[in-house]
Amino acid sequence: MKKQLVKAMQRNQLVDIMYMAKDKSITKRRIKVIAMTGDSFQAYCFVRHAKRVVKIDNILAITPGIHRDRVVI
Repeated sequence: MKKQLVKAMQRNQLVDIMYMAKDKSITKRRIKVIAMTGDSFQAYCFVRHAKRVVKIDNILAITPGIHRDRVVI
């Protein structure tokens, strides 16, 4: 998954992730990766309209962000 995140960051592209939050709830978010820092990364979340820090180990799935019937990744 880290490779996909790095690729999305390098290409300035969006991805959709499913991840487990601190309270063990599962959440789906559309994000833009801003920076990678070891076992986590900073991203802009289009659901919350804010920057977030996400642990890579908490990501359950990652898919290309789709916008207007075209693949972004």
